[in-house]
Amino acid sequence: MVVVRSDITALGVGVGVIGIEMVPKGSPSLGQGMKLEGVVFNCSCSIRWIQLWQQRGEAGLHNQQLFCNNGVSKIPLQLMNISQCDLPEISVSHSNLTVIEGDRVTITCNGSAVPVPEVDWTVGDLHSINTHQSNQYPPNVHSINLTLVNVSRDDNSFMLTCIAENIVGMTNASIQLSVQFPPVIIKFEEPQKLHDTCMMFTVRAHPLPTLRWYYKGEEIKTNDYVRPDVVVFQDNLEGCLMFKNPTHHNNGNYTLEASNFLGVAVKTVYAHFLQPPFDVSPTPTAIPTMTHRPEEDTFGVSVVFSPEIESTYMKYNEVSQEHMVSIAVGLAGFACVLLVVMFVLINKYGRRSKFGMKATLLVPK
Repeated sequence: MVVVRSDITALGVGVGVIGIEMVPKGSPSLGQGMKLEGVVFNCSCSIRWIQLWQQRGEAGLHNQQLFCNNGVSKIPLQLMNISQCDLPEISVSHSNLTVIEGDRVTITCNGSAVPVPEVDWTVGDLHSINTHQSNQYPPNVHSINLTLVNVSRDDNSFMLTCIAENIVGMTNASIQLSVQFPPVIIKFEEPQKLHDTCMMFTVRAHPLPTLRWYYKGEEIKTNDYVRPDVVVFQDNLEGCLMFKNPTHHNNGNYTLEASNFLGVAVKTVYAHFLQPPFDVSPTPTAIPTMTHRPEEDTFGVSVVFSPEIESTYMKYNEVSQEHMVSIAVGLAGFACVLLVVMFVLINKYGRRSKFGMKATLLVPK
């Protein structure tokens, strides 16, 4: 809602202040916006805006008889003809503006009219650093350059509006700022049980990215049991990776990949849906398997060990063999020593009797 106040003394119609409220078209209060019936203005550029409002039917003025004094007589306001009293015309250098995040760009707005208008850009909510440079070009052009520095992604879809205004009225022109930036994954969460099981995500990028999901390194193909549910809002993609009746077989790492021509974002989340129906022992165990080699086992059964057990067994077997060799060498050495000792004793005492006494010969008488 725009409120304009005009001093009636300045318009040459006596004293006091008229409050003029411009309301949107279609409002029930349009007919009550301005009551100027019977007022005689001085014909001048300062009331040109009232004439324009009456022509456009603003504020109910088209239903009122308005007059102005041209210095000679009172004439209907609609017939007033004032030269060099124009509503500003406006032009901008871009019809639309697309930049990449971090860029620097300058756009120009020109306002022309007599009287020369004031021109400016409205940038109150703009996040990017901005500067204004004003120039005037004879005879009646006012130009202003808006420079954006290090353009922010938060300004994507921002409406840049230039306003040109003089005593006759105001004109504006707008262009939309489109900021392109690479994807960023704001969130990708562990599964939650809703109607179906949902892994919620939010991705932001412009242009909008392509989304892919991977499970254990392989891309997930959409089916009746796993599917994405995505909602688009400006440069945001929000939604869920939906699971229908997941089991422990679906446990594992899930990766979300978002990509556009500016880059790729990746995030991995471990999803736990259900416990396995039984605990699998982490320790290695022997697994009996059937074999077709009866010559090795009467019952045709052999035992195959896991690699860890087999490695341990081989190490133990090597150690046992080393001990057995050591014992064998020791026993052999001991036997050799014993043989040498016995040989020495035999050589020393072999010529004597068994009991160490000399033998006697008995001759019969």
